[in-house]
Amino acid sequence: MQLHQPLAIASSRFGASRLSTAGVSSERAALVQRYELFCDVSAHDCAAVMAGAHERHFVRRQMLFMAGDPVRQTLLLTSGNVKITQAGQNGSEVILRLNAAGEPVGAMGLCTRGEHSASAQALDNCTTLAWDATAFETLTDRYPLLRRNMIRILENRLQEMDARFREISTEKVSARLSSEILRLVNQVGKRRNGYVSISLSREELAQLTGTTLFTVSRLLCQWEVQGIVSARREAVFVHSVQALVDLSKKE
Repeated sequence: MQLHQPLAIASSRFGASRLSTAGVSSERAALVQRYELFCDVSAHDCAAVMAGAHERHFVRRQMLFMAGDPVRQTLLLTSGNVKITQAGQNGSEVILRLNAAGEPVGAMGLCTRGEHSASAQALDNCTTLAWDATAFETLTDRYPLLRRNMIRILENRLQEMDARFREISTEKVSARLSSEILRLVNQVGKRRNGYVSISLSREELAQLTGTTLFTVSRLLCQWEVQGIVSARREAVFVHSVQALVDLSKKE
């Protein structure tokens, strides 16, 4: 699992940070190049793109934007995790996906050039790089690899959603839940001493898997007895990834 380090940049007198081409070292350009958005983009071009960015911080549970808000910025998450949600017809929250460090947040909003179709909330303290949305669109015209990478990211997210819909339609809840936890291990899991920590509540897991809180709680309790996972109020600890893989393959 690849772990991304938050960018360290100098602060301005107003507390925000502006990244200038001259001020970005080759080391920091190389760090950002590890992100999928900057795949194959040269260090020089990467630094030029970063020159238009500033750093934004969000505290745990703070909203980055709400569904219906105009798309004003392009955000790239550099530390922390963010959940993307929509409200159902009955007002209940539906989690569409989670974003981890290195991923654009609200990239689908760029396609509408109007309003965000979903809301984004910080699951823990987060740092992002932010570009003016119009300026970022100009950058994607200037640097075709940047546009190509954004398209690939959107394609991967659509494929992920297709997989989740297929699981909901065809698989038992236990297989769906184990598959979702495995995805979360790769996306937002934090490796500890002998286990992987996922900072999500049981209710949020239920939203992700399209089932009830009762069912998720029952399955997690069963798996905890077997030593596969352990659950807390707002976290799940995975002790055996292989056991989850086996559960995900059961009919």
